[in-house]
Amino acid sequence: MMNKTTQLYEGKAKKVFLTDDSDLVIQEFKDDATAFNNKKKGSIADKGVVNNAISCKLFTLLEENGIRTHLVEKLSEREMLCRYLDIIKVEVVVRNIAAGSLVKRYGFAEGTLLEQPIVELYLKNDDLDDPLMNDAHAVALGVATYEEIAVLKNRAEAINLVLRRFFADRKLKLVDFKLEFGRNKGTILLGDEISPDTCRLWDLDTNEKLDKDRFRFDLGGVEDAYSEVQRRVLDLD
Repeated sequence: MMNKTTQLYEGKAKKVFLTDDSDLVIQEFKDDATAFNNKKKGSIADKGVVNNAISCKLFTLLEENGIRTHLVEKLSEREMLCRYLDIIKVEVVVRNIAAGSLVKRYGFAEGTLLEQPIVELYLKNDDLDDPLMNDAHAVALGVATYEEIAVLKNRAEAINLVLRRFFADRKLKLVDFKLEFGRNKGTILLGDEISPDTCRLWDLDTNEKLDKDRFRFDLGGVEDAYSEVQRRVLDLD
């Protein structure tokens, strides 16, 4: 049995604890919900349980497709055992369909299918509102090397291929999603989570939003949307 020791970190949606093994941490999912870089706050009932289940399933799927992640195993409804990561302060966003800031920033019509996925980099810094950046910014800021940025982009594109196919099989459009990576013993691994908190997911037939946009924009039915994604991802028919 792996024991929690010191709390290493508490973020908007998760807590991370050190364990008896210096190379392993326990990631605990919370029900807290935030949007617009913490400007809007609330909670979503059982969100932590749902996101942990979805993330464990999707990390396992990626591992089966040759993409290394921090997941070791699911420990409980809210906890996963993970490899310790030195987090790279870059958020990688992959966009398949125009939504969110892509619409605001560039004037795309929401729902426009992009001819090629767009991969964006953001500086992971809440105080600066996670600004959009390019490779040279990341290197100048010392958060990653050019070689590491190339790995992040290539890995993100590979993850996109696997996830788009998986979600499409479950009648979901993967509109866009955010990824975080970290270093473990010289290897870059996918970390954080993959869930309706970090992905925009629309119903394939109706375009109904089944993700955190329901919380962001007060659309209602937040818990039902998260539960529906869990049902489809875990094949709980």
